[in-house]
Amino acid sequence: GCPPGLEYMMQIDQLLVHQKVELLELLTGWEQANKYVVKNTLGQQVYFAAEVSECCQRQCCGPNRSFRMSIIDNAGKEVMSMNRPLRCGFNCCCENWRPYMEVESPPGNIIGYIKSEGCACIHPTFLIMDASQQPVLRIHAPCCGVGCCECSPKYPVRSLDGQDVGLIQKQWSGLTKEMFTDADNFGISFPMDLDVKIKGVMLGALFLIDFMFFEKS
Repeated sequence: GCPPGLEYMMQIDQLLVHQKVELLELLTGWEQANKYVVKNTLGQQVYFAAEVSECCQRQCCGPNRSFRMSIIDNAGKEVMSMNRPLRCGFNCCCENWRPYMEVESPPGNIIGYIKSEGCACIHPTFLIMDASQQPVLRIHAPCCGVGCCECSPKYPVRSLDGQDVGLIQKQWSGLTKEMFTDADNFGISFPMDLDVKIKGVMLGALFLIDFMFFEKS
């Protein structure tokens, strides 16, 4: 069944994710916990996402830090939790230190996982897995994870047999925002009839991609 709080995601095939600019971080360079607004295609807020992490790790470990992303609905209830332990970067060849995330909905109930595959530093890939760790989808990153000379790199989401079923794409935020902050905008699309739990795991993959490839070190 549908986890409580994710009912709305059953009715949609796209979401927009906008990271909020942290003024203190902009002025001082002191890394703050990330915050995001998740919207529908009409620009209406659907969820709010807030990073929970240790201050020391944010300053010393940069994008490799451990964190929990809390997804909160418009009623103020936490409906999803995305947990990423401290890990190496995307080009890590050590099995136990590759980027990894588990997604829970409601918090405490695992609905899926995201795991970096191999040590491909040119074109990284990620597995989307269900709660029993069975592969469901695969995300293909562009060259070096961020795309060579691309303002809006794309991360195609494909079935295990290679058919395109969705897309995660970073959207150009404007010159000033791109140069002086690490606040990012993303779009995500998926089949309307995709299992809502896997939609939630794909949303977690978006946050993992943001941290791995666009969070400043």
